[in-house]
Amino acid sequence: MAKRGRPAGFNRAQALERAMELFWERGYEGTTLEHLQAVMGGISPPSFYNAFGSKEHLFKEAADHYVATIGVLPVCALEEAITAREGIEAMLRRAVETFSEPGKPHGCMLMHSAMKCAPANQGPQSYLSAIRRQAPEGILLRLKRAVSESDLPADTDISRIAQFYTTVASGLALRAGDGASREDLMVAVDGAMAAWDGLSSAKKHR
Repeated sequence: MAKRGRPAGFNRAQALERAMELFWERGYEGTTLEHLQAVMGGISPPSFYNAFGSKEHLFKEAADHYVATIGVLPVCALEEAITAREGIEAMLRRAVETFSEPGKPHGCMLMHSAMKCAPANQGPQSYLSAIRRQAPEGILLRLKRAVSESDLPADTDISRIAQFYTTVASGLALRAGDGASREDLMVAVDGAMAAWDGLSSAKKHR
């Protein structure tokens, strides 16, 4: 029997997916318990807290779900390509696709949903900031692999490349959230990849 206040047939995984999209669209502070209850099919406050603990806990779980289901797609594109250049270009283009998917909120949940919060909501902001800080490391690992495979010279300044393309990806997310078209974002990727030769020829400081 369903618990009191919880709709019959309550699907927690489906509720999490809907909460993720709501946080992605409205942001943490713009999403109320009433909004969450509505997208979850009318779940009561007691059952909400029983299922998810708190709004903040749900938000963090939704952020993890975003990383595992949507954020992982550009990462896979980066890692699966044969060369580092192909991987970074594939990563950026796949990111643009996720940022501008029809029927989904535009932009990136990790960028938009808790960028600058009130002091009382620093938990969600810090949580997303910690996730975002991992982005350069993922690119750097791929570039280190490129060096080990002789795809890039050993003295390439790979940190410079990683920082540049991390910043490009963040800019694409922000522009997408502001309504930039997929076509315009892809043009930006073209420009970013035109910088590859200069970046990859830069040597580490001795």
